[in-house]
Amino acid sequence: MSMGDFIGVQPSELKFPFELRKQSSCSMQLSNKTDQYIAFKVKTTNPKRYCVRPNAGIVLPNSVCNVTVTMQAQKEAPPDMQSRDKFLVQSAIAPNGATNKDVTPEMFNREEGKVVDEFRLRVVYIPANPPSPVPEGDEEGTSPGTSSAEDDIKKSSFSEAVAGSLNKLMGNSPSSEGWSTVSKLNDEKASVIKQNQKLLSELELIRKETRRGQGGGVSIVKLIFGLIVGIIVGYFIRK
Repeated sequence: MSMGDFIGVQPSELKFPFELRKQSSCSMQLSNKTDQYIAFKVKTTNPKRYCVRPNAGIVLPNSVCNVTVTMQAQKEAPPDMQSRDKFLVQSAIAPNGATNKDVTPEMFNREEGKVVDEFRLRVVYIPANPPSPVPEGDEEGTSPGTSSAEDDIKKSSFSEAVAGSLNKLMGNSPSSEGWSTVSKLNDEKASVIKQNQKLLSELELIRKETRRGQGGGVSIVKLIFGLIVGIIVGYFIRK
Protein backbone atom coordinates (compact mmCIF):
# COMPACT_ATOMS: atom_id res chain seq x y z
CA MET A 1 0.00 0.00 0.00
CA SER A 2 1.55 3.31 -1.08
CA MET A 3 1.84 6.39 1.07
CA GLY A 4 -0.47 9.34 0.44
CA ASP A 5 0.71 12.48 -1.32
CA PHE A 6 -0.40 14.76 1.53
CA ILE A 7 0.65 12.95 4.68
CA GLY A 8 2.75 9.91 5.53
CA VAL A 9 1.35 7.31 7.96
CA GLN A 10 3.49 5.15 10.21
CA PRO A 11 3.29 2.25 10.96
CA SER A 12 1.59 0.51 8.06
CA GLU A 13 -0.46 -1.69 10.43
CA LEU A 14 -1.79 -1.27 13.98
CA LYS A 15 -0.48 -3.87 16.43
CA PHE A 16 -2.40 -4.29 19.68
CA PRO A 17 -1.12 -6.40 22.61
CA PHE A 18 -4.13 -8.66 23.20
CA GLU A 19 -5.15 -9.70 26.70
CA LEU A 20 -8.68 -10.64 27.76
CA ARG A 21 -10.58 -8.03 29.80
CA LYS A 22 -7.81 -5.43 29.43
CA GLN A 23 -7.54 -2.32 27.29
CA SER A 24 -4.56 -1.93 24.99
CA SER A 25 -3.28 0.96 22.90
CA CYS A 26 -1.02 1.73 20.00
CA SER A 27 -0.18 4.91 18.12
CA MET A 28 0.27 6.13 14.59
CA GLN A 29 2.27 9.09 13.34
CA LEU A 30 0.98 11.44 10.64
CA SER A 31 3.74 13.38 8.86
CA ASN A 32 3.07 16.45 6.72
CA LYS A 33 6.04 17.06 4.46
CA THR A 34 4.31 19.74 2.39
CA ASP A 35 4.12 23.52 2.83
CA GLN A 36 0.33 23.40 3.17
CA TYR A 37 -2.12 22.85 6.03
CA ILE A 38 -3.48 19.32 5.78
CA ALA A 39 -6.74 18.18 7.38
CA PHE A 40 -7.07 14.52 8.40
CA LYS A 41 -9.80 12.20 9.63
CA VAL A 42 -9.48 8.63 11.00
CA LYS A 43 -12.26 6.08 10.45
CA THR A 44 -12.60 2.42 11.48
CA THR A 45 -14.80 -0.50 10.49
CA ASN A 46 -15.55 -1.18 14.19
CA PRO A 47 -16.10 2.17 15.97
CA LYS A 48 -17.55 0.52 19.11
CA ARG A 49 -14.32 -1.38 19.75
CA TYR A 50 -11.81 1.44 19.25
CA CYS A 51 -11.34 4.95 20.58
CA VAL A 52 -9.22 7.31 18.43
CA ARG A 53 -7.71 10.52 19.85
CA PRO A 54 -7.67 12.79 17.97
CA ASN A 55 -9.87 11.30 15.28
CA ALA A 56 -9.66 14.48 13.16
CA GLY A 57 -7.47 17.57 13.04
CA ILE A 58 -4.89 19.66 11.22
CA VAL A 59 -1.29 18.69 10.53
CA LEU A 60 0.75 21.86 10.18
CA PRO A 61 3.20 22.30 7.29
CA ASN A 62 6.37 20.18 7.71
CA SER A 63 5.23 18.85 11.09
CA VAL A 64 4.02 15.66 12.74
CA CYS A 65 0.82 14.69 14.57
CA ASN A 66 0.55 11.65 16.85
CA VAL A 67 -2.73 9.73 17.05
CA THR A 68 -3.50 7.22 19.84
CA VAL A 69 -5.83 4.29 19.18
CA THR A 70 -7.24 2.43 22.21
CA MET A 71 -8.93 -0.95 21.93
CA GLN A 72 -11.61 -1.61 24.53
CA ALA A 73 -11.33 -4.65 26.81
CA GLN A 74 -12.49 -7.83 25.06
CA LYS A 75 -14.37 -10.69 26.76
CA GLU A 76 -13.21 -13.35 24.29
CA ALA A 77 -10.40 -13.83 21.81
CA PRO A 78 -11.11 -13.93 18.07
CA PRO A 79 -10.55 -17.21 16.18
CA ASP A 80 -6.83 -17.82 15.60
CA MET A 81 -6.12 -14.36 17.02
CA GLN A 82 -6.96 -12.83 13.64
CA SER A 83 -8.70 -9.46 13.37
CA ARG A 84 -10.82 -8.28 10.46
CA ASP A 85 -10.90 -4.68 11.68
CA LYS A 86 -9.40 -1.96 9.51
CA PHE A 87 -8.67 1.77 9.72
CA LEU A 88 -8.82 4.49 7.08
CA VAL A 89 -6.91 7.77 7.26
CA GLN A 90 -8.29 10.46 4.96
CA SER A 91 -6.43 13.69 4.23
CA ALA A 92 -7.16 16.82 2.22
CA ILE A 93 -5.74 20.32 1.78
CA ALA A 94 -7.11 22.82 4.31
CA PRO A 95 -7.10 26.63 4.20
CA ASN A 96 -3.96 28.34 5.49
CA GLY A 97 -4.16 29.00 9.22
CA ALA A 98 -6.87 26.36 9.79
CA THR A 99 -7.16 24.78 13.27
CA ASN A 100 -8.61 21.52 14.55
CA LYS A 101 -11.96 23.24 15.14
CA ASP A 102 -12.16 24.13 11.46
CA VAL A 103 -12.17 20.51 10.30
CA THR A 104 -15.58 19.43 8.98
CA PRO A 105 -16.84 16.20 7.31
CA GLU A 106 -17.40 18.14 4.08
CA MET A 107 -13.63 18.59 3.68
CA PHE A 108 -13.35 14.88 2.84
CA ASN A 109 -16.22 14.68 0.35
CA ARG A 110 -15.08 13.66 -3.11
CA GLU A 111 -15.99 16.47 -5.48
CA GLU A 112 -14.84 17.55 -8.91
CA GLY A 113 -11.48 19.27 -8.71
CA LYS A 114 -10.92 18.15 -5.09
CA VAL A 115 -8.32 15.58 -4.04
CA VAL A 116 -8.84 13.36 -0.98
CA ASP A 117 -6.02 10.97 -0.13
CA GLU A 118 -6.74 7.69 1.67
CA PHE A 119 -4.44 5.35 3.56
CA ARG A 120 -5.68 2.00 4.89
CA LEU A 121 -4.29 0.08 7.89
CA ARG A 122 -5.15 -3.38 9.11
CA VAL A 123 -5.30 -4.48 12.76
CA VAL A 124 -2.95 -7.14 14.13
CA TYR A 125 -3.26 -8.80 17.55
CA ILE A 126 -0.10 -9.90 19.33
CA PRO A 127 -0.02 -11.98 22.57
CA ALA A 128 0.49 -9.75 25.62
CA ASN A 129 2.36 -12.51 27.52
CA PRO A 130 4.31 -14.78 25.14
CA PRO A 131 5.29 -18.20 26.57
CA SER A 132 8.69 -18.36 28.19
CA PRO A 133 11.28 -20.76 26.74
CA VAL A 134 11.74 -24.11 28.47
CA PRO A 135 15.15 -24.33 30.16
CA GLU A 136 17.37 -27.06 28.74
CA GLY A 137 19.38 -27.68 31.88
CA ASP A 138 20.46 -26.22 35.22
CA GLU A 139 23.08 -23.51 35.75
CA GLU A 140 25.89 -26.06 36.00
CA GLY A 141 25.12 -27.43 32.54
CA THR A 142 23.56 -30.68 33.73
CA SER A 143 21.44 -32.26 31.00
CA PRO A 144 17.82 -33.38 31.63
CA GLY A 145 18.88 -37.00 31.08
CA THR A 146 21.45 -36.71 33.89
CA SER A 147 18.83 -35.43 36.34
CA SER A 148 16.53 -38.30 35.41
CA ALA A 149 19.33 -40.80 36.03
CA GLU A 150 19.93 -39.32 39.47
CA ASP A 151 16.22 -39.67 40.28
CA ASP A 152 16.34 -43.36 39.28
CA ILE A 153 19.28 -43.90 41.63
CA LYS A 154 17.32 -42.32 44.45
CA LYS A 155 14.40 -44.64 43.71
CA SER A 156 16.78 -47.60 43.87
CA SER A 157 18.01 -46.36 47.27
CA PHE A 158 14.39 -46.29 48.41
CA SER A 159 14.13 -49.97 47.45
CA GLU A 160 17.11 -50.64 49.69
CA ALA A 161 15.33 -49.03 52.63
CA VAL A 162 12.29 -51.23 52.02
CA ALA A 163 14.51 -54.30 51.88
CA GLY A 164 16.17 -53.26 55.15
CA SER A 165 12.79 -53.01 56.87
CA LEU A 166 11.94 -56.47 55.56
CA ASN A 167 15.18 -57.82 57.00
CA LYS A 168 14.35 -56.43 60.43
CA LEU A 169 10.92 -57.99 60.30
CA MET A 170 12.14 -61.40 59.30
CA GLY A 171 14.89 -61.22 61.90
CA ASN A 172 12.25 -61.80 64.55
CA SER A 173 11.29 -65.16 62.98
CA PRO A 174 12.90 -68.19 64.65
CA SER A 175 12.73 -70.41 61.51
CA SER A 176 15.90 -71.35 59.63
CA GLU A 177 14.17 -70.50 56.36
CA GLY A 178 13.65 -66.95 57.57
CA TRP A 179 17.32 -66.56 58.46
CA SER A 180 18.33 -67.92 55.06
CA THR A 181 16.09 -65.40 53.34
CA VAL A 182 17.57 -62.58 55.44
CA SER A 183 21.10 -63.62 54.48
CA LYS A 184 20.20 -63.70 50.79
CA LEU A 185 18.58 -60.29 50.95
CA ASN A 186 21.60 -58.84 52.73
CA ASP A 187 23.84 -60.06 49.92
CA GLU A 188 21.52 -58.59 47.28
CA LYS A 189 21.32 -55.31 49.21
CA ALA A 190 25.10 -55.05 49.33
CA SER A 191 25.20 -55.66 45.58
CA VAL A 192 22.66 -52.87 44.98
CA ILE A 193 24.61 -50.45 47.18
CA LYS A 194 27.79 -51.21 45.26
CA GLN A 195 25.97 -50.74 41.96
CA ASN A 196 24.56 -47.40 43.12
CA GLN A 197 28.02 -46.18 44.09
CA LYS A 198 29.26 -47.11 40.63
CA LEU A 199 26.35 -45.28 38.99
CA LEU A 200 27.02 -42.17 41.07
CA SER A 201 30.65 -42.23 39.95
CA GLU A 202 29.52 -42.50 36.33
CA LEU A 203 27.10 -39.60 36.88
CA GLU A 204 29.83 -37.38 38.28
CA LEU A 205 32.04 -38.25 35.31
CA ILE A 206 29.26 -37.24 32.89
CA ARG A 207 28.87 -33.90 34.65
CA LYS A 208 32.59 -33.17 34.37
CA GLU A 209 32.63 -34.12 30.69
CA THR A 210 29.58 -31.90 30.04
CA ARG A 211 31.29 -28.90 31.64
CA ARG A 212 34.35 -29.43 29.44
CA GLY A 213 32.11 -29.66 26.36
CA GLN A 214 33.17 -33.22 25.57
CA GLY A 215 30.92 -36.09 24.41
CA GLY A 216 29.81 -38.73 26.88
CA GLY A 217 28.14 -41.35 24.71
CA VAL A 218 29.92 -44.39 26.22
CA SER A 219 29.27 -43.27 29.82
CA ILE A 220 25.60 -42.72 29.07
CA VAL A 221 25.32 -46.29 27.72
CA LYS A 222 26.92 -47.62 30.90
CA LEU A 223 24.62 -45.50 33.01
CA ILE A 224 21.50 -46.78 31.24
CA PHE A 225 22.73 -50.38 31.59
CA GLY A 226 23.43 -49.85 35.30
CA LEU A 227 19.99 -48.36 35.84
CA ILE A 228 18.35 -51.36 34.21
CA VAL A 229 20.34 -53.70 36.46
CA GLY A 230 19.39 -51.63 39.53
CA ILE A 231 15.70 -51.73 38.62
CA ILE A 232 15.80 -55.52 38.08
CA VAL A 233 17.54 -56.09 41.42
CA GLY A 234 15.09 -53.77 43.17
CA TYR A 235 12.22 -55.72 41.65
CA PHE A 236 13.53 -59.05 43.07
CA ILE A 237 14.10 -57.43 46.46
CA ARG A 238 10.46 -56.34 46.59
CA LYS A 239 9.49 -59.88 45.63
